[in-house]
Amino acid sequence: MGQVSDLGFHGAQAIHEALRGRQIEPLPSVRTINRILERRGVLDGRRRIRRPAPPPGWHLPEVALKRRELDSFDVVEGLVVKGGPQIEVLNGISLHGGLAASWPMEASVTAKAVVASLIEHWRAFGLPGYAQFDNDTIFQGTHTHPDVIGRVSRLCLSLGVAPVFVVPHEFGFQSMVENYNGTWQAKVWARFEHASLSGLQECSQRYVTALRRHRADRIESAPRRRAFPEGWRLDLQARPRGRIIYVRRTSATGTVEVLGRVFEVDPHWLNRLVRVEVDLDEDTIHIYRLRRREPQDQPLLTELHHRIKRSRFSE
Repeated sequence: MGQVSDLGFHGAQAIHEALRGRQIEPLPSVRTINRILERRGVLDGRRRIRRPAPPPGWHLPEVALKRRELDSFDVVEGLVVKGGPQIEVLNGISLHGGLAASWPMEASVTAKAVVASLIEHWRAFGLPGYAQFDNDTIFQGTHTHPDVIGRVSRLCLSLGVAPVFVVPHEFGFQSMVENYNGTWQAKVWARFEHASLSGLQECSQRYVTALRRHRADRIESAPRRRAFPEGWRLDLQARPRGRIIYVRRTSATGTVEVLGRVFEVDPHWLNRLVRVEVDLDEDTIHIYRLRRREPQDQPLLTELHHRIKRSRFSE
């Protein structure tokens, strides 16, 4: 039809116009003509294949199978009380239970403030299997030296919680806490006028308490959280034990950067997602392939030996 039409028109609409010009009766509709063309396989267009989204927490098999809970944390910046101080908010939420927590505080959120907030939260509600963060230095530690294990990671490891640091600017991994950031700003920050930090903190706590009550059934049905150990004290100088997990993208040469170092992964797995598990007890690094299209297929790409030298933690 495109070769016959002087205007180069083609497809169901052009066929419909041509049939009407010939006064064909009954005249089929454009939709009917489209279905006929599709059945005969003569359409040159291709439908977009919409694959199902991977399950929540798919990058961590235990979380995806709902055997362990994942708590995600993030910071909201740039808030200012009128005539008062600059405010930042540490927000946290669990993946399966939707258990929320918020800590508005003056000035910048520090690693010490994060540690104090997490201890408070986990004492009250129990320990998750994993705690997930972005790559901000307050969570991960300084980026200027190799093999640095920061204060927040040391807290998690001392409690048997695996810290997870997700790839920067990657869609999906922190969507749960990012959505909660937006909800908190809409329901707490923008909804009311706040004359002081203490007033904001009270308003935030009322919202968080109401949200927990609203999600009580969901929180109860989430994977069980471990009890906070009695008599526990944080020793930042103790040798870290356990696993630190990084979700990263390989480079154009098949390498990955973690712990301030560059490791070779696979020359054929370029610009692709991987999960890097640093085992501090065995001095090994296991790197697994990740694909959203096949979230359950996570084969081991390589195993490396790497020992982090013990050094005194700088307070």
